[in-house]
Amino acid sequence: MKFKIDPKSIKFKSWLYFILFAAVLMAALWIVQVLMLNNLYGTMKTSQTQKVAIDIEESFKSNDSEDFFDDVAEYSDSHDMYIYIVSLDGTAMYFSPSSGDYDMSALGGSADSESKGADSSADSDNVPKGPSINPQYISQMQRLNEEMIKKGNAVYMTFGEDDESQKVLACGNVLHAEDKEDVIVYIFSPLWPVSSTIRILAHQLLIVTIISLILACLISFYLSSRITRPIRKINNSAKRLAAGEYGIVFKGGHYTELNDLADTLTGASIELEKSDLMQKDLIANVSHDLRTPLTMIKSYAEMIRDISGDDPEKREQHLQVIIDETDRLNNLVGDLLQVSKIQSGKNTLDKTRFSLSDSVRSIVETYRVKELDEGYTIDLNCPSDFMVLADEDKIKQVVSNLISNAVKFCGEDKTVNVTLKKQGRQVKVSVEDHGCGISADDLEHIWERYYRASSNMVRSVEGSGLGLSICKEILALHKADFGVDSTLGKGSTFWFTLDLVK
Repeated sequence: MKFKIDPKSIKFKSWLYFILFAAVLMAALWIVQVLMLNNLYGTMKTSQTQKVAIDIEESFKSNDSEDFFDDVAEYSDSHDMYIYIVSLDGTAMYFSPSSGDYDMSALGGSADSESKGADSSADSDNVPKGPSINPQYISQMQRLNEEMIKKGNAVYMTFGEDDESQKVLACGNVLHAEDKEDVIVYIFSPLWPVSSTIRILAHQLLIVTIISLILACLISFYLSSRITRPIRKINNSAKRLAAGEYGIVFKGGHYTELNDLADTLTGASIELEKSDLMQKDLIANVSHDLRTPLTMIKSYAEMIRDISGDDPEKREQHLQVIIDETDRLNNLVGDLLQVSKIQSGKNTLDKTRFSLSDSVRSIVETYRVKELDEGYTIDLNCPSDFMVLADEDKIKQVVSNLISNAVKFCGEDKTVNVTLKKQGRQVKVSVEDHGCGISADDLEHIWERYYRASSNMVRSVEGSGLGLSICKEILALHKADFGVDSTLGKGSTFWFTLDLVK
């Protein structure tokens, strides 16, 4: 699999973001471990030196001479410091690291005659004398003495800042105690070990950085491929869907979001497949419904022209057929416009308070001609007057569609029962026929546009296939309950309910 360098691709961006994250992380490590280490080490050493100076002062006040020098030796060894103690006249009494021989005479104790403590003489600047004093600290002691004289208390100074390899933190303090002569303590904490440590850390971090970036590249490439692979599959499937290949099952990946996207697109694909089938069925049904009346109109018009033009009786019959077929076309176009208006959301309600009983009676009366001409029987059972608040024209359209549908499929007895009865605070309108009925599989689809139950798929039956769908939309706008109860071979009962008003 090739990695295409496309700045806009998810794969490239995820790869780049991961590398940038690794680079920022390594940069933070460099800043903390290298650049800030020097300041951190200096701060810690300063705090440590201050604490040692306080501990030495406390030990000088509370311990005898031998214990005091033992404490100083312990501080020096445990904290990696050089500690010098001299008398006020400059005589070196203690130096650390040392061999353990101390000149305790200045503190009021006995001195070892073979002490390595240095020379007892002192110059005018009170500079300690003796072979034990590190020469590089002599000038620093002089500066500490000058600062102590000015401030009158402990002094902390840093020397050798121009040369990191010679940088030293120095402390000078005069110790006072009862029954003891005052002494001066000098503490030197070398800061140069941190320089070598930083160089070692920098070398190690350089190796770690290179290894980390290589690993980051490999991991980011793997993760970006893992993320984009299912996206590419979804994209390819979407292209097939766009090309008209419906019913495609989209596959997600290892992430919940991608699985959700795949499921959503799969659902859309299935719905598009249904829509495509419905569209094809629509074209087939509408083309048939339109072709039949148009063919009849043309045929009878030709018959009038060629045959019955001079025969008034036949001409009237043929003209009546043309009129009936034209009405049929007009009804079909009206239904199509009604469905289009419903789909566009422009179908609004004009609710008024009216008598549902009177409206249903008026619709039943329009079908009396079928009773006389074709032998149908339409019975109305309405025991009382029911007042409702609804769009009267649309409710009458629903009732008319249901009765018309029942007449088409009423069976051999040609009887349709229309019933209005009170049901709690509602009125229930039922239209019953005794025809062939509807199977259980067809019941859930009977309200769909252009759907005809398998038992009723007879082309001789007139209709646009939109009547029940229009009923459903109108009743849904009224938020009314509706449904159908049917048994194969026994007939069907379509019903809906509306709230009663006083």
